[in-house]
Amino acid sequence: MSDLLAPYNLKFLAQGLWTTLYLSLIIIVLSTVFGMILAVMRNSKNSFLRILASVYIEFVRNVPNLLWIFIVFLVFQLQARPAGITAFTIFTSAALAEIIRGGLNAIDKGQTEAGLSQGFTQFQILRIIVLPQAIRKMLPSIISQFVTVVKDTSFLYSVIALQDLFGKSQILMGKYFETGQIFTLYAIITAIYFFVNFSISSYSRHLAKKWEQAAE
Repeated sequence: MSDLLAPYNLKFLAQGLWTTLYLSLIIIVLSTVFGMILAVMRNSKNSFLRILASVYIEFVRNVPNLLWIFIVFLVFQLQARPAGITAFTIFTSAALAEIIRGGLNAIDKGQTEAGLSQGFTQFQILRIIVLPQAIRKMLPSIISQFVTVVKDTSFLYSVIALQDLFGKSQILMGKYFETGQIFTLYAIITAIYFFVNFSISSYSRHLAKKWEQAAE
């Protein structure tokens, strides 16, 4: 048991945790940017942009993320990290697009009309008036999607052998066979995932409460 908790094993797991957080951050940033673009396109008055975004979102969301990982890795023959980031961004951006679109549509259209009457452009109205209010409404759903990204990166080891936190734990698992050791290792991994995702969720609740108080 003591050997399992040796510094070199903990360092090995820490490297996997860093990979998980690094990949998740890149995926979240890219998916948020593309998700915002897709949401605006789907709300566009331009029928071509609206149909294009709708087809992309509906098609991608209804195909399992696991399959997207296979497709990107095998078809485009990318290395493990770029393949993982690309596949997750494809899938997560579609999911975020619907969340963002819902938040944007929840804002009273009268505010857009008021902005236009004051001489604001559509982009200025979106950036200054609509988006700040919409973010407050969609923050819980967005954070939930972020947590899903962190958890689902564990797929990457089984599909493309990318050594994230879960992947590192599976490699260590091959060195230990006693029930107590295996249980301890899984307990450590569970605790790490819980701590990371609970921290993200807790911060989002704190932020939402802070915004709510500021709006009063």
